[in-house]
Parts: sequence; structure tokens; C-alpha cells
Amino acid sequence: MTPSIEEVIAAIPAWTGRAVAAEPVPAGLTNRNYRVTIDDEVVFVRIPGADTELLAVDRANELHNTRAAAAAGVGPRVLHHLPAWDAFVLEWIPARTMSVAAFTDPGAPERVARALRTLHAGPSFRDDFDMFRLSERYLRLVDERAITIPSGYRERLDRMPAIESALAVHPLPSVPCHNDLLAENYLDDGKRLWIVDYEYSGNNDPTFELGNTCQELGWDDGRVRALCAAYFGVATDALLARMRLQMIMSDVGWTLWAAIQAAISTIDYDFGGWAEERWERARSALDGPDFSDWLAAVRG
Repeated sequence: MTPSIEEVIAAIPAWTGRAVAAEPVPAGLTNRNYRVTIDDEVVFVRIPGADTELLAVDRANELHNTRAAAAAGVGPRVLHHLPAWDAFVLEWIPARTMSVAAFTDPGAPERVARALRTLHAGPSFRDDFDMFRLSERYLRLVDERAITIPSGYRERLDRMPAIESALAVHPLPSVPCHNDLLAENYLDDGKRLWIVDYEYSGNNDPTFELGNTCQELGWDDGRVRALCAAYFGVATDALLARMRLQMIMSDVGWTLWAAIQAAISTIDYDFGGWAEERWERARSALDGPDFSDWLAAVRG
């Protein structure tokens, strides 16, 4: 059962007898979020949405990884955890929530690279993340529930083994990754970027993280190259091709996520349109003239 914010407030003994006020935070596509003031202290409360286990969200993994990201110095601290509901109370970060438009500022790739290197150098996460396996899991759920997915998706599934085998030829060391870097999952305090919302976090190839954030921020070739160079210190053809293949996989997996959300979510959001947008981007790359060259560059 999903609790109300009033039930969450009442369940925290440290807040008993204090002046507590809550207001919704209009952010996120899965959960309900609140800005809560206790006397003069401000915190962030996150209440999980319904049926998120269908989306492969493991709340114990999320809790562990949220704490690891805080230890790395890139995420907010967990102040309270209510295991009955898997609700979190997090440190409030006084910062602006970023947007795609905000990431058009000069120097954005370098700032993102610094934040990602900080996260990736931190404590390992509990579980691994594999978009190939997650996509297969999502597709089984789609079939079980007869959920509509974008046209042409199944006809291109035979390309996925070629991507996976190419990436496996020269694997990169796995690092703790966020894996779902929407612009709004970055916060800017004016000095540095923070990263929040670790629902899909797990140890992964860092080029998935780089590719995913490039996709979600809508970055062009120049910014993709700039992020690669800022993160690795060099932007080789092989690294750029690896990022490009991971960008495809990001869209392949999150297309199904959005299609499932369109069927199960109670949030007022156009998840169907979101799925179509991401699939069109993936389809264009899979059918494009550079796809075979990316495979060859990564294998080489």
C-alpha cells in the first residue's frame, strides 16, 4: 500500500511534537516527492509509486546505492528510511533542478564528466545493471500483458546480439552507474552538479552512463565528443562508437519502460509519446549508415 505524506510524517518519531509542513515537488515519473519543513529544517521525502516492481525497481538496491552515492560525495544523504513502505527521507540539496535547456550552457560536458567521475570512483553499488537483460525482462512483461509497443521494435531485435557481442570484445571495467540520467536527475548548486534518484542504479560499463546522459540531454555530435574527452581524457573512434551503441541500448530499453508505464502508471504524463520518441531515435540509429562502422570500431 502506498502511504500518504501524512502517514509518513507520523511514522518518524523524531518529528513528533514539531511543526511539520509538506508541499509536493512536481518532479519524477515514478514516485511522489515532497519538500517537508520540520521547524526550520528542510528535507526531501520520496514515496514510491504503485507497481514499480514491474519496472524492475529493487528498493533495497536503491537504498544501498543511494547511500553509496552520498558517500562518494555526489548524492544526498539518507536521513530516514521507512522499510514498511520503502519511503526515504533525504537531505535537502539547495540547488536548482536541471533541464535540457540548462545543459546547453558552455562547459556543460565538462561539468557532467566531473560529476560522473566522482560517482564512478565511489563505493561499488550492490547489484549490476545490464540493459540487454532488462530489455528482455521488459519485453516478457509486454507480452504477458499485451502492452502496445512502437511499430518496428520487434523487427529490429535481431540487431541487439550484434551490439552485445561487439561491446564484449574489449570490455571496460564496471563502475557504479546511475543509468537513468534525465536532465532532472542532476541538481546544480552553483558550484557543482549533484545526482539524484538511484532507482535503476547498478555497476555498469561507464560508456552506458555517458551515452544515456547524452541521449537524455539531446546532445549533438560535438557535445558527445566533448563529454567523451572530458571523462576519458581522449575521444577515440572506439570510445565514441562504444558510446553510440550504448546510446542505442539506452533508447531500446527505456522505450519499453515507457510503454509499460503508459499501461500501468497513474501519473498524468504522455508515456506513449515518450516511448515513440525514444524508439524513433533508436530506429534511426539502427537503420543508419554508421551502425556497422560503430560495431567494427568497437570490435577493433
